[in-house]
Amino acid sequence: MSYYIARTVSGPLDAVVADVITRLRAHGFGVLTDIDVQATLKSKLGVDMPGYRILGACNPRFAHEALQIEDKLGVLLPCNVIVRETTDQRVQVACVDPVVAVERTANPALKSTAEDVRRLLSEAVAEVGT
Repeated sequence: MSYYIARTVSGPLDAVVADVITRLRAHGFGVLTDIDVQATLKSKLGVDMPGYRILGACNPRFAHEALQIEDKLGVLLPCNVIVRETTDQRVQVACVDPVVAVERTANPALKSTAEDVRRLLSEAVAEVGT
């Protein structure tokens, strides 16, 4: 089983990032963090790499629900979504599979919530670029 859900689209990185944020919001997620990995590695290590952003997405209702079940679940939050340039001049959007992530807790009470979050993230990713 894969630990992520992905889709590859055409377009400039910044436009795809904006589309991803719009799609996430439409499915009840906010973006809490936006890490520009490309810029960070350039400034800290002087290395060049293709565009790569990590968006920390959170659906407050589901986060609250899950934290009521497992109070240390915050170590797995927010749900990371990457938007990265590929070698063939396309852009890949990928997010963590929350069902796979919460399996690490060994708490079966989280399964239903994780499945709901997976469905919403999958829908958002599938809509990018359409």
